[in-house]
This record gives sequence, C-alpha cells and structure tokens, in this order.
Amino acid sequence: MTDFLVIGECVADIVRTPGRPDVTHPGGSPANVAYGLGRLGHPTALLTQLGTDGLGELITAHLRSAGVELLTDGRPPAATPSAIVTLDDRGRADYTFDIHWSLAPTALAVTAPHVHFGSLAALLAPGAEATAALVAELRAGATVSYDPNIRPALLASPTEVRARVERCVALSDLVKASDEDLHWLYPDRSPEQAAAHWLTLGPALVLVTRGGAGALAVTRDARAEGPATAAEVVDTVGAGDSFMSATLDALAARALLGAAARASLRSLTGATLAAVLRHAGAAAAVTVSRAGANPPDHRELAAALS
Repeated sequence: MTDFLVIGECVADIVRTPGRPDVTHPGGSPANVAYGLGRLGHPTALLTQLGTDGLGELITAHLRSAGVELLTDGRPPAATPSAIVTLDDRGRADYTFDIHWSLAPTALAVTAPHVHFGSLAALLAPGAEATAALVAELRAGATVSYDPNIRPALLASPTEVRARVERCVALSDLVKASDEDLHWLYPDRSPEQAAAHWLTLGPALVLVTRGGAGALAVTRDARAEGPATAAEVVDTVGAGDSFMSATLDALAARALLGAAARASLRSLTGATLAAVLRHAGAAAAVTVSRAGANPPDHRELAAALS
C-alpha cells in the first residue's frame, strides 16, 4: 500500500562553502519531499529520472534508505541532474544548475491517495506537459499538492512561467510556496495577496513559508500564522521540502488527504491550520540544523515537538 506518489526530479546538490571542500548531497525538491515522507514512516513512491552514473547511484541509495520506491518512464537514463549550491556565511543557498526533465507519458503500476508534484518537473520542457497530464489523470482518485519551488536561472520570464504555475495550482488541493517564489511570480503583490489569488483558482489550502518570519496558511474561510521554530542554522538546503513533507504527514494523520477528504480539507479551522504549521515548522527547524536536505524521522520530529 502506497500512501504517497511524488512526481519530479532528483538532483545531486554539490555544496560549496567558503574555505571548505565540496560536499555532494542527494537533492531535488520532489525527491526531498519523497525522502521526507519515507523518513516519517509513509510508504512512498517517486516517479523520476536518474542516470546510471555515480551521482545517480548516490541518490538511489539515499532514497531507498528511507523506503522510497523508485519509478521511471521506462526510457534509457540520461546523466543525473546536478546543482552547484553555494552557501554564504549565514548558510543561505544560491544555485547553479545542470538539469533536464524529459518525462514521457507513463502508465503507473502504483496508485496512492495523495499525489505531490512540483519544481522543475512541472515547468521544464519537454517533460512538464507529461507531468501535468499525469497529475490531471490521477487527481480523480487522489488529492494533489504542488510546490513551484521557483528556480529563475532555469526558467523563462515571470510572465511566461506564471501561466504554467497557475495551471498547476488549478490542478491542486494544497499549494505551498515561499515568499521568494511569490515575489518573483507576482512582484506587484504581497505574499498574502498572491495566496488569496491562488485560492480563487481552486486549491483548498495555500501555505506560504517566510524563512525566519515563520509561515502562513490560508483557506477561503480560515487563516493561521506560525512563528519560525528556533534553530541553530547550518544551512537552509531542503528546509522548504521538509516543511512540505511534514505538512502532508500532519494532514494524513488527521485523515485529510485522499479524494474522499476533499470537502474536509476545504473546512479546516484556524486551530487545525496552526497545528499543521507547528508540525511543519518543527520539521524544517530540524532540517536547517544539519547539513544538506536531511529531514527528521518520526522520532526526531516527535522530540522536536515535545
């Protein structure tokens, strides 16, 4: 039984810190979410593309260590995507990419009550169309979450990308974005205004992460804000993805995922939203306290929440 199906890219993050040797970490936003869900005890499958090179072997072993099942479109693999992650003296990350996404139409042998997708797999041609078509097909029997995880260096202008992002938002029940994502997409709107706009496109819930300023969750009828959980920051790599996987973990624990739960997801109270934000914020705090996209397992998260 698979709880979650995640669709999207894997990326080898080659981390550069001033005065230190490079360190390679398995990454890619969707892959990080799948790994985080696996660490939290959820049977999870990831539809992705990986090469047979050393970086691909590293990522494969990493994902399988969390119990993640790897799925492909059946085509011969290309080189594993990579990113140079340069950290400043405060641990903030800047990215340079060598990434491709060419997913073909795929018949899946697994089903799940919830589908998560996003990042470059939802925006990069030629595979983005196949990704969107598959999500549209699957949402009849599953709830859907989406994280745009904008990477401007690999994308066209905000005007062109905005239409693709909004198409993905309209396919989704739950959307998470950072305030930086929203500022790039909607420079003339506040994050709150952008979130309100997305709610008009169809999702039940929109979450906005704001770094040290905490996070915001809004539905059409409820709203909650959560402060950032205190942490000694090593780096911020994977923090948003850990927030996403823990959000899904919290909603699953409340039976708020799956097609039958759509009405309940639209009726969330402010108190429930606040509890979800606390759960997700604690997971992100654990992640930033150690190097790379290294989210907590269920015991570490329980300890962080205690």
